[in-house]
Amino acid sequence: MLANQEQLEKLRQELAALQAQMATEKNPAATSAPPIAVSGGDGSSAAATLSAAVEEIRERQEMQESQIATHEATKVETQSKYPLKLSGLLLFNSFVNTRQVDVSVAPSYAISGSGSTGFSLRQTVLGFDARGPRLFGAASHGDLRVDFFASSTQNTYAASGILRLRTAHVDLDWPHTQAFIELDRSILEPNEPTSLLAVALPELAWAGNLWNWNPQVGVSHEFAISDASSFKAQAALIDTFDPRPPGSTATTTVTQTESSRWPGTEARFAFEHNTRDGRAEFGAGGYFSPHRTAEGDVFDAWAATADLHLPVTRHFDFTANAYRGQALDGLGAGGYVNYYYLSSSGYPTPHALDDVGGWMQLKARAGQRVEFNTGIGADNPFAKEVKAAAAYMADLAPDVTYIGLARNRAIYSNAIWSPNAYLQFSLEYKRLWTNYASGPTAFSDSIGLGAGYKF
Repeated sequence: MLANQEQLEKLRQELAALQAQMATEKNPAATSAPPIAVSGGDGSSAAATLSAAVEEIRERQEMQESQIATHEATKVETQSKYPLKLSGLLLFNSFVNTRQVDVSVAPSYAISGSGSTGFSLRQTVLGFDARGPRLFGAASHGDLRVDFFASSTQNTYAASGILRLRTAHVDLDWPHTQAFIELDRSILEPNEPTSLLAVALPELAWAGNLWNWNPQVGVSHEFAISDASSFKAQAALIDTFDPRPPGSTATTTVTQTESSRWPGTEARFAFEHNTRDGRAEFGAGGYFSPHRTAEGDVFDAWAATADLHLPVTRHFDFTANAYRGQALDGLGAGGYVNYYYLSSSGYPTPHALDDVGGWMQLKARAGQRVEFNTGIGADNPFAKEVKAAAAYMADLAPDVTYIGLARNRAIYSNAIWSPNAYLQFSLEYKRLWTNYASGPTAFSDSIGLGAGYKF
């Protein structure tokens, strides 16, 4: 604004001097002003050029003043004196699924059956961000994200447009330390695939992405190694959910973690380094959580993870995550299964389901407004355990069908164009392969168009 005002004042002075010079040429008897050097054309054309420049700067200044006024008016009135900011993403997406999938709007695995075509606004997201008082020398901050992907009758992610809590954070930030209470993805999975079509159910969910949002309480501390490098240590307690497959109407009031009377624990250590092209990070973590079933059987969930974010050049980013563990349903793996039963000495004995998986993505930027993302992911519960559980269920209850997700894989590619800071458009292709305990591999191709308006 100051630079525009200085430039505007300078142009005004030049315009006034030029007008005085033109008046002197028409009336030589008048007192002449010092001649002004004008490059190119006669005086009248130079005056027109200067007038146009003044008008352009005036319009730019008025636009900036309007933006500043809008920014100053973003405070939502609250009971406290601290500001609250409302933001969001109004998201429209259309989809074509060649075969049946779990959730037509944001598919994560394939099912045998016919496809679907449609469009939706249910992935629209609303956000609230608040800054609070300083406490113990730390700045406080809170935020909340909701969407319209919930249902009053189903404990599922395939819903009919009712408000749903997605994520929430309350942080205390010191210069190198952060204490947090949050509902979000595990600290073991700091990275997330990029997509404008898979928002309500994130990209590669149930296909290698440990995405599930869980309540967590923890602390993070950063140790400086040099001006460009640092080491980060994180630890948290976590209460994992027991997700239900889409279409399931079963509900539980107590999770398997809560029934054990002990919360889960997780920790992550990461090395970070600032490069010319961005911030590189490599991390490794671990997770352990006792579980107890409704029947009183106990088993343990655990995981070992590794994650990588590497800026290859200023135009490319490579991101990857991998895990190995058991009973990972609460983190978003294992095909909605934590454990299975096998017969031991004539009695059913619970066994935690072993699992391995991960995902990777390559991002390419073509300037500031266009980016391309392509990635692949897989969640692979141990097939022999899934088949053993299916066989046991067939003997125990022949009328009960246990589908047994043995492996789920996905690849995707998308292009995202942002013509300005408020609009986004995307085209995405996704391919799903899903293996069950028995029967052929189910697959589906999904093509989607998305348009988002940020506010």
